[in-house]
Amino acid sequence: MADCHKQFGEFHGKIELIDSSRSKLEQGRNAIRDLIRADFKEKGRTPVPSFEEQGSWAMGTIINPLPGEEFDLDDGVYLQNLDKKSKADWPTAETVHSWIVDAVDGHTKTPPVDKRTCVRVVYAGDYHIDLPIYADLNGTNMHAVKGETGWHFSDPVEITKWFKEAVKTNGKQLQRTVRYFKAWADFNAKDGKLPSGLILTVLAVQNFRANERDDKCFADTARAIHNSISAVFHVVNPKDASEELTARLDADQKKRFQDAIANLATEGQKAVDAEKTSEASKIWKKRFGDRFPTVEDNPEAEQKKKDAERLASAYVSTKPWMPL
Repeated sequence: MADCHKQFGEFHGKIELIDSSRSKLEQGRNAIRDLIRADFKEKGRTPVPSFEEQGSWAMGTIINPLPGEEFDLDDGVYLQNLDKKSKADWPTAETVHSWIVDAVDGHTKTPPVDKRTCVRVVYAGDYHIDLPIYADLNGTNMHAVKGETGWHFSDPVEITKWFKEAVKTNGKQLQRTVRYFKAWADFNAKDGKLPSGLILTVLAVQNFRANERDDKCFADTARAIHNSISAVFHVVNPKDASEELTARLDADQKKRFQDAIANLATEGQKAVDAEKTSEASKIWKKRFGDRFPTVEDNPEAEQKKKDAERLASAYVSTKPWMPL
């Protein structure tokens, strides 16, 4: 059985966010926060908003993008100037979106993008920051979504807490496994975009299969995910079962992911069952792309491994029977 745990470790070193990139993202985020605070003060919309990291940044699962792609950071804007008891006089979602657009307009060369669920600020180079907007209503977190949805319940902070508790329970391997799935999804998006990082994260947590080896853990988790969604692909918010995270995926998108995860489960098992690490590493590289390292054949090392396994087996078979 091939062991690619070492190669997964090298791969993780390539996809994990490095300190210099983290610092750059933090600087951009802090500059935007300062702009929004200043704009609200100038226009008398006080108290000014508070902010809360969310998504993969808050969960610690953000990864380096593929060449030519952008980092994606989510920073929640929490309005403090709306009535916390009644939303009868609240502005529409479109209005509060326009507040944030006005506050950040001109900060970068690219105009802000007013999306359905957030305002996006695009930095020249390789990253953008998404700004979803929230407000408190009687202790309930409401998200400003443009269109027919309007203001509706959503609490990403609770999802972050849920994930961090799962990491406490299962260990850092869970965090690495989520990063592996995100890197796999990024590389395979050339065949059509796969579900969001949140859906992948929920599936990974709910189907996590720990192992002393990362390659075996990833392969077993992929197979468990495939088994869980092969018939019906339905994923809900782990902190609010009434919110179906897969609701906006159409039938073709769901089928594409089911096929992709089925292929990953099959090929992952082939890699784990391969006789040589060199063979297994090539299988994994086809799933993850050029960032995954391959191993060249080493007949001498392979023979030593087989001899060691044979000796260990012989020792067990000849060990005297010991009474209980």
